[in-house]
Amino acid sequence: MSQQQRAGLARWLPILDWGRRYNAGLLVDDLLAAVIVALMLVPQALAYAMLAGLPPVVGLYASLVPLVIYTLLGSSATLSVGPMAVVSLMTASALSQVAKSGSSDYVAAALVLALLSGAILLVMGLCRLGFLVNFLSHPVMTGFVSASGILIAASQLKQLLGVDLSGSTLPALLSRLPSALESVSLPTVIIGMGSLLLLWAIRGWGKPVLEYCHVPSRVAGVLIKLAPIATIVLAALVAGAAGWLGRDVAVIGKIPAGLPPLTLPDWEPELWRSLIGSAVLISIVGYVESVSVAQALAVRRGERVDPDQELIGLGGANLAAAFTGGMPITGGFSRSVVNFDAGARTPASSAFTAAGIALAMLFLSPWLRELPMATLAATIVIATVSLIDLAAFKRVWRYAHGEGIAMTVTALATLMLGVDVGILVGVAMSLALHLYGTSRPHSAEVGRIPGTEHFRNVRRYSVETDAGVAILRVDESLYFANVRHLEDLITAVVNRDPTPRDLVLVCQAVNVIDATALESLEALNRRLQDRQIGLHLAEVKGPVMDRLCRTELLETLNGRVFLSTFDAWCELHGRGSAPLSHPCIESPVPERSVTIG
Repeated sequence: MSQQQRAGLARWLPILDWGRRYNAGLLVDDLLAAVIVALMLVPQALAYAMLAGLPPVVGLYASLVPLVIYTLLGSSATLSVGPMAVVSLMTASALSQVAKSGSSDYVAAALVLALLSGAILLVMGLCRLGFLVNFLSHPVMTGFVSASGILIAASQLKQLLGVDLSGSTLPALLSRLPSALESVSLPTVIIGMGSLLLLWAIRGWGKPVLEYCHVPSRVAGVLIKLAPIATIVLAALVAGAAGWLGRDVAVIGKIPAGLPPLTLPDWEPELWRSLIGSAVLISIVGYVESVSVAQALAVRRGERVDPDQELIGLGGANLAAAFTGGMPITGGFSRSVVNFDAGARTPASSAFTAAGIALAMLFLSPWLRELPMATLAATIVIATVSLIDLAAFKRVWRYAHGEGIAMTVTALATLMLGVDVGILVGVAMSLALHLYGTSRPHSAEVGRIPGTEHFRNVRRYSVETDAGVAILRVDESLYFANVRHLEDLITAVVNRDPTPRDLVLVCQAVNVIDATALESLEALNRRLQDRQIGLHLAEVKGPVMDRLCRTELLETLNGRVFLSTFDAWCELHGRGSAPLSHPCIESPVPERSVTIG
């Protein structure tokens, strides 16, 4: 096989690239990281499956074979995939619309949802459509994730208090809370709230205490990440000693021992139609969160993550989950950070983590069944606290009111209407605000700063102007949504007293002129020509000029095309004769190679 063929194959199977360089040193680092992540992932997988309304063992199933598939297809050295809080919440919201939680149909629908999510991600990756997720802006994602964190924490009151409380929106949960409090289980509250306080104290003061005891900072950080395991064990011991386990304090219950079974998703067309919309949203949200974490960690090591390959890796992992009894998965923030801090060097750490999960399923099932559900709920609440970023709302509002509105509306829609509606509202708000902003582009009449070749806004600077020459700078590409606004601006300029004899459009910020804008410019040119006002263009970018050269605008233009605003000023202001650029260049200037030094 030639080197080019190997490179092409490695494009689809990254393991063929990093696998050739694998050695004993990398193996030791990956094994150590895998042990730590596996210890963390077991309780998380159980808890997030519960959050999705699925049997806890489904979380373990989703954390085994999918990790192996990601090892083969993923491009991130440290991303740890598996069940994740926000995706689990979205899964619960989607499945509750087609089946009753806890039923066999509900579990079967989870397989279909994982299959659809995997197929969507895989197709997007093969078509290199990773750029589409850019339409989900960071403020919208922050608002959505923060609201989801609040919903997740509120949904865990059922387990923390031992009450019958359900609902997919905040109003629904709060409306049922007063009646549910009448049946609170005191032992459950003691275990649940005690676990919550302990985890909160460890998160806040655990690391400083360990460092005070001369524990290395890196080791202390990893130990804090593993605190939920110690808390779960301690809670189980306390509840067992008090005789509460399985009676007053609910436990996970029987977990089937053995490796994940091979499963075949339901092929019912109606079920697929019901879940396809939710699958699209879960895929996009999960991918955005996953690739953001992967890229942030890769930058810290000078590594590279291929966004399109990540679509393929996550798609393959979700397909694997669908055929091994799992649920929709994605890259987890906390697990990936622990994997990074623990020293993972290659995606092989995910495969070793899967081996650890397999050992737990084979040999630890009798102990896992005794874990208190209230303590698992406490671990979910503590984990989701980091998702709630209230300070971001203040920062975004201060910087850009439009994005602040989108962020706030997304959060409120998520809380009040549910996660599926919330993310759709956020995307719609982002696009609407973008279109509104570009439909009213910033523009400025500019003048010359005396003694220089620089031109600035006449309202901001003391500049030199000419009543006969109006120079208008448009700070946006020209397209169908903003041409009317441009026409209004130009009309206002040429209708003032005295009427300018020349109008210069400075196009340094114009990257595109679409067909509608072109027609508008041609109409403006004719109207200004009838009024004996010259229409000139300046600083037109090469790609824009290439397209204009294929039109009649430049042939009929009653003015000139200037290379720079200063050239236009010198020519039209009458202070000299500046050379004019030819509007159409027949052939590009040949590139020259420059030798430095």
